[in-house]
Parts: sequence; structure tokens; C-alpha cells
Amino acid sequence: MKKVVLVEDSKVLATALCGALKIEGVEVIWAADGVKGVAAAKQHKPDLILLDLMLPKLSGFEVCKMLKTDNATWKIPVVIMSTLSDPESRDRATQAGADYFIPKPYDLASTMAEIKKYLHI
Repeated sequence: MKKVVLVEDSKVLATALCGALKIEGVEVIWAADGVKGVAAAKQHKPDLILLDLMLPKLSGFEVCKMLKTDNATWKIPVVIMSTLSDPESRDRATQAGADYFIPKPYDLASTMAEIKKYLHI
């Protein structure tokens, strides 16, 4: 079973995405802040990390950089999903190590198609 860590502080968005992923047979570990997101990624070693940028405690930029510089998690793809989709934010996300960027609000069907590419399902 494929595993995803979803780091998202919006319960509404997290619930929708978790539901869509579970339909595809993907196990989802949801973290509502950056600190919990880092801990979940290190503990569960997921196949993919879906990461918001505007988070409590640690920003998504900080989370991404921490995960991409840690020997235990650096190979895990990180897909940013954020309303901060201006060129500067996208650039910062890439510099932090993000593998892909999906701007919010997103279309669930096309977002799931991108996620499936990373999960190879």
C-alpha cells in the first residue's frame, strides 16, 4: 500500500484530499502543522509528501528544506500545494527542494492525476 504524508492546516482541504487518496487505496497520515509534518515524514517514511506552505509552527519552506537535507527523508518527493503561487514563492519552494508545485485552489481530478504520477498508481 502506498503511503502519503499530508501536511495541511485546513481540515476541509485535508478531509477532501484524504478521502480521494483513500479511494485510490493510499494510506494517508495527516499532520496539521509543520512540526508534526516533519515528525510524521521521519516516522512513516512515506512514498510522497504533500505540503502546504502556510502552516503553524514551521512554514512549508522550512519543512521542505528540513526534509530534503535529512538523510532519512531526502529522497521522498515533496509536492507543494499552496495559495502562495507567485514566482518568488515557487522559486523559494524549488530552492527548498520541492519536486512539484500545485497552486490552490486546485482541481481535485487534475491534482489526483499528478499525485498518481508520483505514487506510480
